[in-house]
Amino acid sequence: MITIKEVGEAVDYLQKQTFFQPEVGIILGTGLGALVDDIEVVKTISYKDIPHFPDSTVETHSGKLIFGKLSGKKVVAMQGRFHYYEGYSMQQITMPVRVMKLLGIKMLFISNAAGGLNHSLKISDVMAINDHINLFPENPLRGMNMDELGDRFPDMYNAYDADLLKLAMVVAAEKGIDLREGVYAGVPGPNLETAAEYRYLEIIGADAVGMSTIPENIVARHMKLPVFAVSVITDLCYPEQLKPVSIPEIINASMVAQPKMTVIFKGMLEKM
Repeated sequence: MITIKEVGEAVDYLQKQTFFQPEVGIILGTGLGALVDDIEVVKTISYKDIPHFPDSTVETHSGKLIFGKLSGKKVVAMQGRFHYYEGYSMQQITMPVRVMKLLGIKMLFISNAAGGLNHSLKISDVMAINDHINLFPENPLRGMNMDELGDRFPDMYNAYDADLLKLAMVVAAEKGIDLREGVYAGVPGPNLETAAEYRYLEIIGADAVGMSTIPENIVARHMKLPVFAVSVITDLCYPEQLKPVSIPEIINASMVAQPKMTVIFKGMLEKM
């Protein structure tokens, strides 16, 4: 169980490393870490050096906290995130969101790699998330509530901020990017789903499925942080296109889509 004291100790450590106060937090998903190449980096801190922080065990996640400027805005970016399937608790994998909020961020951008369930989606499409279906077996808010940070029973209406979504659509249209929109289902992983499970997810209303994002979203909304999130479609999971998929294929698909995501994130920040 992560305590408010442990969150505070992580914040204190980071504030001693840099006086930089970020306005926007960014979480970069599988194959999407190249966004940091566009950041005017002020300070880079390894997760392993931050008190009480987990360390990313996924090969494609670098495990660094990047402070700097993107499109003139002060940002802090997680180059690599934590997942429930790595064995961490929900409180551990969402601790960085708590820390970023106390460092000063006013909104949170999230990205992930996901499988496409909606038949209109194609590999390397970018889908803005407008809602989610939580299928994780645990909730990051279970246990004693951190009253200093949010209410015991946070409302999840407008879980993905409608104004940020509209702004993203405007940016995408201006840049000639076909930004899709849909519902994201979160599952624990790490295995990919069976054909029957994909059918089930489609039936209950999901357009894409992945193994992250929802825990971070819940914790952000607990602290009243507006959230914008995108899924990069790395494989197709509906019957006509379903086939075995490898991790290198998923990484390649996310890298193809990554420039589109970068343009959208940068364009949104420019207009803020």
